[in-house]
Order: sequence, then C-alpha cells, then structure tokens
Amino acid sequence: MNIAIIAETSPAKALIPVIEKIDADILSLTHSEGAMELLEPYSNEIFSIGEGRRNTTKKRSNFTIAKLVLKDTIRTYNALKKHPIDLAVTCGNAGDVRKGIAASKKLKLPKLHIEQDIYNPIEMIAYADLITVPNKVAMKQLKEMYDITNTVNIKGYPLAEYVGRVPIVEPEKIYDQYRHDDFYVLFLGGDTRASDIPEIIKEVEKIDKTILLIPFRFETSAITPHITKNNIFVIEGHVDLISLMNASQGVIYCAGMGVTIEVGALGVPAVKILGFHTQHASNDLAQDLGINVASTQDINYAVSRMKKPQGKRLIKNGCKASLKVAELTTSMDLFDQNCGGLSSLRKIWNQRKQYR
Repeated sequence: MNIAIIAETSPAKALIPVIEKIDADILSLTHSEGAMELLEPYSNEIFSIGEGRRNTTKKRSNFTIAKLVLKDTIRTYNALKKHPIDLAVTCGNAGDVRKGIAASKKLKLPKLHIEQDIYNPIEMIAYADLITVPNKVAMKQLKEMYDITNTVNIKGYPLAEYVGRVPIVEPEKIYDQYRHDDFYVLFLGGDTRASDIPEIIKEVEKIDKTILLIPFRFETSAITPHITKNNIFVIEGHVDLISLMNASQGVIYCAGMGVTIEVGALGVPAVKILGFHTQHASNDLAQDLGINVASTQDINYAVSRMKKPQGKRLIKNGCKASLKVAELTTSMDLFDQNCGGLSSLRKIWNQRKQYR
C-alpha cells in the first residue's frame, strides 16, 4: 500500500503513531522543516510543498495569500501525481491540509482526515472521504455546524501517544543548554495575532520568573521591541519543545490543540491564553484537563494559581485512537464516505471568517 502523509509539525507528531502501525510505503509532503525532520525516519520519500511563512506585523493581501496557496497546491499535485498513491492522509487545520485535500481531490485519490478542532477546521475537509473525530461531541457538532456526517469517533488524540513515549532530554541537560534551571516557557502559537504580542509581553513581564519565549511562527523582530525587562529570553531556531516544556516549572501558551495535548500528556503546570479563537476545541480540552484558560489581562493571576493538568487518560486513549486510524486506512469502505461538499465548505468558510 502506498500512503501520502500531508501535515505540518504538530500534526506530523500525531501521525507518527499511526504510521508505525501500518504496512505501507510512505510519501510525506510538508512545507515544514520540523515535520520533515520528524517524518524522515518513517518515509520512503519526502517532498517540500512550500516554505514556512512566519507571521509579521505586516498583513498580506488576500491576493498574495491566494497566489502562494495556489503555487503550493500545484507543487502538491505534481508530487502526488508522480507516485502510485492509494490513500492520502491529512491532519490538522492549517495550509498543508488545504493543499493536500485539494490536490488529492483533483487526482481522485481517497482522502482520510484526522480532525481535532471542530470549531475551526480547514474548509477543504468538506471534501475528505472520511474524517476522524476525538469524541461524540465533536461528531455531533460537525454535523450541526457544517452538515458533515462522514465521521468516525476514534475516542482520543493520537498525538498524546507520541508525547507519552517520545525520548525526552533530561532536564539537567536542558538547564545546561539554556543556562537556566528555574523558568516558565511562553509559547506564541497559531492562536496569537501580531497585535496581541505587546499586551502579552507586558503582562508576562509582571511575573517574577525567568521566561523562555518561543516565537514559533513569528519573527524575532516582531517580539523584541516589546520586551522591556531582562527576565524574558527569546529562543530562536529549532527547539525541542516537548523536552523544554517538560523541564520547565510551567507553560504559558497562546496556541491550539497541539500544545494543549502536549502539556496535558506531560502533566506540566500550564495556563492557556485565550487567543483570538475564543471558541475553540483546545479551550474545551484545556478546561477538561484542569488547565486555566485566561484572558491576557489575567495571565499573572492565572500563573500564580496554575497546577498540573489531569492528563493520564490522554495517553491511554491516544494509543487506542492511533490504532483505530491505522485500521481505517484499509477499511474506509465500511463507513459513510458521502462528503459534505460545497455546502459544508461554505459553512466552514463563513465560520473561519470571524477570525480573519
């Protein structure tokens, strides 16, 4: 069997436990260097389908974004066309999913999508043949919000299995590397707007603790002008985020499902900043795990009260979920594959509009 994996960094982590359970040749497609590094040991071939586009203070025009997406989709199409692919598997709610499903649709390939955020999915999942969801609530909401019914409840998050068994660097080595042994991690992920950064920095500077700031998709130049105190250090380049968070005394993050699952599975004290996605499945999961979801103005207070999340079941359920996805790669025909199509795409598009 020949399977194409199309995913960015965090979704790639979720797919690794699935890949390990299937007997297939893997073609991996991504724009992310981090995903390439993660998927390389499991892939027969890897192709780049674009370049990472970090957030800056300058907003791109819709025309520029559309042109870049089209260019990358053509790359994805050409890469898939050169290989005898039996199934395309996508995960996440970012651009690589859009490119992967669009190209696979054009090539009439079967498409399996692993969905984690039912409030803010990528609109192209409307054309996936089968969509997995982590729980019954997600299944119900995809139907009610977007009229998507071709779903399977896998009852968990495969990413949690990855976190539960990935080799983690010993804290002492992390302390030596970063020259600090008593710190919080501040992660500015996909739920952060450039305009949010000044206020987040202002509030975090009130915390009497060393802060190691991971800008993720932001350029360092968008961060440093707002730092006025010497307790915040911006970490550039590749970061072993799981090991760094594990060694920290706590994590403050403005991001979605990926980091929420990771801190939950690690059992690291955490506070989730309520980003511009005010309605988000990661907020629901964080609260279920006992992670405080706080507004920017309440960061200092929330950090003073943060505690370890209750995430033991995440890993156990994640192992079962990845096995279920692996089984689906050869048994999709047993399930409803009537995709939502254009009507569902429009409903998702309109939902995402409020976050632009």
